[in-house]
Amino acid sequence: MPIEATITLKAKDVSGVGRERIRLLQAVAREGSITAGAKAAGLSYKAAWDALDAMTNMFGRPLLETRTGGKAGGGAALTPTGVRVIEAFGRLEAEMARVFRSLEPDLAGTGISPINLVSGFFMKTSARNALRGTITDIKSDTLSAEVAVAVSADTTIYALLTSESVRSLGLVVGREAIVLIKAPFVLISPGAEAPLVSARNCVRGTVRRADISAVNAEIVLDIGDDKTLSASITARSAIDMKLSPGDPACALFDAAHVILAID
Repeated sequence: MPIEATITLKAKDVSGVGRERIRLLQAVAREGSITAGAKAAGLSYKAAWDALDAMTNMFGRPLLETRTGGKAGGGAALTPTGVRVIEAFGRLEAEMARVFRSLEPDLAGTGISPINLVSGFFMKTSARNALRGTITDIKSDTLSAEVAVAVSADTTIYALLTSESVRSLGLVVGREAIVLIKAPFVLISPGAEAPLVSARNCVRGTVRRADISAVNAEIVLDIGDDKTLSASITARSAIDMKLSPGDPACALFDAAHVILAID
């Protein structure tokens, strides 16, 4: 039975970039727009934007250059980073397929599949937000520690961990880490200035998208350096706040709701 190798570019507990997202990236580049690329990849416009946002957050650099309006209309093209990601993914798939084919005869009749050997490394997370950054400060006592992670030039996110977690993960100032935050944990406050609340994290940004359904709404904030932060709130709240693309807003969430992961 032929073996098909599947590559997922990711670290533990981080939403991965697999073949489907790479094909979406290729489709957007080929079609010249996100709308047409999403259609070619069999995705909704929202699902395509979510996937592209996740890839940008994962790699820390934009994979697409987009333009809006103008005489020629809007469009999208790969950045140099986007080109390298697609090329690297193709090489990884080809090499993995070669390795799997070489292993298959040796494993015949053992009940062991090469896929089984690597499946433990491909993990997924339900966290909507996965942002790569650099640890800039750690304050700790006997039991707890607050870790500051700079995810963009203007944005630092704080995570409250146990001191044992800091030691076991090997967290130190200067090390890269990935910040995970579930969208329902994120509150949204309209305006450039957040109200006085006990939430440790207040991330300022501008609304990129406000998708409202009958019950729920997803608000996506642009927080700088081509990174985004998503919040899942009620549709009624989104309607009452009257948020539109370009409006200033703040994302609020507790440090205890932030998970840190490392490569």
